[in-house]
This record gives sequence, structure tokens and C-alpha cells, in this order.
Amino acid sequence: MDKAAGISPDDALFSTRRFRPEFVQGAEECRLSVLKPANDQGLAPNLRVALARRMAALNADAALLDEYDTQLAQLDPTEQLRALAHGETDLEEPLATIARHVDLVTLTPNKAEASHIALLTQAGLNSPQIVALSELIAFVNFQTRVATGLRLMRSA
Repeated sequence: MDKAAGISPDDALFSTRRFRPEFVQGAEECRLSVLKPANDQGLAPNLRVALARRMAALNADAALLDEYDTQLAQLDPTEQLRALAHGETDLEEPLATIARHVDLVTLTPNKAEASHIALLTQAGLNSPQIVALSELIAFVNFQTRVATGLRLMRSA
């Protein structure tokens, strides 16, 4: 979160965040668990980072876009994953369905319904994969909001 918000150890806000170390540590543990889990449930790290990059773009978060671009480049993504990461919609299945779901939940979460989960199942995702995808979507959208808030606090 500090890096995403542009906070360095010499910033007062960096020290202030450490008054609640469990939040700092918890956010980092969440980041690792959704981007680099011990068991990826068949959602490979390069797919996870491509999706995170897509969500950062949907949220217009330039700092996170840069971070996820760097991470994705290190994971040697396929052309389809690059297209997914850059917001393309003309994708092979199941990526097309995953992309639609990510876009829906990121941009209009109040419109998400159980039928959208059924579409993920029809595209071939199993329950653990759907849960892992949901966790990733939740975390990256949380990350963009916290980073934005921290940037605002830093500039005040």
C-alpha cells in the first residue's frame, strides 16, 4: 500500500500508518495471498497480475498500472493475457467471461448478480477458482481505494 500510495519511510504518513501495524501487515498478507498464493487454484500468477492490471486501469490508478505492468512483464505473459490486461474484450474463453465479470464487479458492483457467477461456472471455472477470482477482485479494488485515500492524506 505504501508503494502504491507513493509513501516512503521518511514520510510522516508512513510512520502514522505504523500505529496500526496489523492493518499494514494484513494488507500485505492479503496482497500476497491473492497475487502469489501457495495454491493458485489453477489461476496462474500471470493471469492474476493481468487481471490486477486491468482493474488498476479501470480505476484509473496510474501508480498501480505501472506496478502491475512491471510485475506482468516479469511473468512472460501470453498475447491473450497482455490483451486481457490492457482491457481487450475479444478474448478466448474462459478469459472473455472472466474479463466481463471483472469489469462488471469493478465498475458496477451493485449490478452483479448470482447469474454472473453461473456464467463463470459455464465458462469452466470451479468453485475454488471463483472464490479466488472474487478475492482478487475485492483486494485490487480495495487497494486502489486505500492508495487513493493515502495519496489524498499525503497531499493535505
